[in-house]
Amino acid sequence: FLNISLYGIKYKHFFWGGGGGVKESLDAGITASFGAAIHGLSPPQLTDGVINRSKRMMLDALGVGLMGTRTAVFNKALAYSQMFRSDERSSVWGKSELTLPPYYAAFVNGVAVHSMDFDDTWHPATHPSGAVLPALLALAETLPRRPSGLDLLLAFNVGIEVQGRLMRFSSEAYNIPERFHPPSVVGVMGSAAASAKLLGLSPAQCAHALAIAASSAGAPLANAATQTKPLHIGNAARKGLEAAQLAWLGLEGNPAILDNNCGFGVYYKDYSPSAMAVSASADFKWILEDQDVAFKRIPAHLGMHWVVDAALEARAKLENTAGNFDLSQIRQVTLRVPPSKYVDCPFPTTEHQARHSFQFNGSSALLDNEVTVSSFSRAQMNRPALKELLSKVEVETPEDNPPSFDKMYCEVEIETERGQSHVARCNTFYGHWRKPLSQEDLLDKFSVNASSVLCTEGVEGVIDVVGNIERVRECSVLSSYLRMTSGPEEQRYSTRSL
Repeated sequence: FLNISLYGIKYKHFFWGGGGGVKESLDAGITASFGAAIHGLSPPQLTDGVINRSKRMMLDALGVGLMGTRTAVFNKALAYSQMFRSDERSSVWGKSELTLPPYYAAFVNGVAVHSMDFDDTWHPATHPSGAVLPALLALAETLPRRPSGLDLLLAFNVGIEVQGRLMRFSSEAYNIPERFHPPSVVGVMGSAAASAKLLGLSPAQCAHALAIAASSAGAPLANAATQTKPLHIGNAARKGLEAAQLAWLGLEGNPAILDNNCGFGVYYKDYSPSAMAVSASADFKWILEDQDVAFKRIPAHLGMHWVVDAALEARAKLENTAGNFDLSQIRQVTLRVPPSKYVDCPFPTTEHQARHSFQFNGSSALLDNEVTVSSFSRAQMNRPALKELLSKVEVETPEDNPPSFDKMYCEVEIETERGQSHVARCNTFYGHWRKPLSQEDLLDKFSVNASSVLCTEGVEGVIDVVGNIERVRECSVLSSYLRMTSGPEEQRYSTRSL
């Protein structure tokens, strides 16, 4: 036989005597193993733990996505997407009569999910659900054979798993990102994998879908804290779906895209990929089984949750001593946080900057004893009292506070004019993967978010369908509930307030 290397994959050609025929076999590389796994994973391999966790992820993504349809950035993305026409149409969440070509439905629904930075966060850092679920629901509405709820659940978990595997190819990915927004890199790959699974592509086609998606991956972190950041999730959902559709049509990419440093490895300095092995048995080990996700209680960057919890505790200590909270009592507020330039914004002027500002979120928690959706409205941001408190905030980055969502802490110290000091520290906020939201609180978050758009029947319908998704005959019933909006009077909402 003769060894031949093409695109980083080794082929073996065996030459047989007699007829001069050639038999070719493939030594599977990393990319090929992913293609085989995406194709081969089956419903019996979904464990109860993975099913329960992924249901929570789906419900939370739908809730924040529905609320996100009331934002200015969503409306701009929607206006752009309505320029395109197609015979195939998919639903726009929270819009009773409006449909779009599937790629653009995936795009705008993905934008909605991340429009307020209210969606789930995984470790290593990414927002896993928003890149996958909008693509799957848009695709499901266009397929001749309507996928079942179990089909949707399996494809969703395939997309989540691929993201988790890719992030573990680099130790760099475990820290707060410095150069690119992770969902724009691993999210588009997860969307492609999930869409390929729902389309029923062959192992080779699944691998090509990943290769095609890789050429649409990446977004600079400089666009964090701007209206462009939510587009990262929307683009991941859309481009991943497109990649799977192109692979289905026969388009090919580099079959070693995950194997090479000049392939997917361009995003990491210490890229070290490994195969994704899947056996025929049901004992496949899902990353989601061991690594839960974080669900946010406030619509802001994940790091803000530490500083908010610490600020609330520090405020309570001040009140216990002084009897009340009086801004004039405060001489200085010190925040001890991990180093991260894109979430260090002393005087934010936009809602998106505010969502990425340790100073703003800590000050809002101290001033109001809470941080809510309305905290990021223009009226709240422009309050003289808030601006005065922001002027008293100093930020420190202790050496023992690493830029990692798994190891970081936030400490808030309030120094008064009388020389008193009140310090509180948060190591793990409620909602973190080490301290997950209860099912009751998760349902409450979804209900509050979804009811801002849907009628009661729609809210309850989504909860019921997602809760029983593995038993639902056609997953498209979920889209029907997502269109059950409230009456015209209830729908009036000013996007300027977000």
